[in-house]
Amino acid sequence: MTATADAEIPIEDYLCLALWKASRSVTSLYRDLLDELKLTYPQYLVMRLLWQKGPQPVKEIASVLQLDYGTLSPLLKRLEAAGLVTRSRRRDDERSVEIGLTDAGRALRAKADDVPTRLTCAMGLDTQTSAQLLQMLTRLTETICASPEPGDRKEPLAKK
Repeated sequence: MTATADAEIPIEDYLCLALWKASRSVTSLYRDLLDELKLTYPQYLVMRLLWQKGPQPVKEIASVLQLDYGTLSPLLKRLEAAGLVTRSRRRDDERSVEIGLTDAGRALRAKADDVPTRLTCAMGLDTQTSAQLLQMLTRLTETICASPEPGDRKEPLAKK
């Protein structure tokens, strides 16, 4: 597409606008559900990761959730201050900090287990549509992350 052709697209048809609106809407749904747990969405993601995989190095949490250390470090400190996680140096590598759950952190899981189901119901998606959307968004993220530099592509990728 050319710059002129891009300028002719009505703003309502901008994919990025639709993604932004969807992101804001989903975040709002999560906020309502997570207020009951006294967690923010990024804190919830950390807790969900720890509930599923057990203790994790900070580096792994940052990688899985695509959070930078400047965002993750204070988030982990707040979870620790709330008594939900522990931070300790790994015995096999003193440079690495591992995050684990406290008893209170493990107990919170029972209150949080229905959050994904409640969110899916609130979004009105069936299992198949949800899986398709996840697949498309994952592909979009992988494509963007694989791009050498933002804006290098001048043409859309061919369909696979």
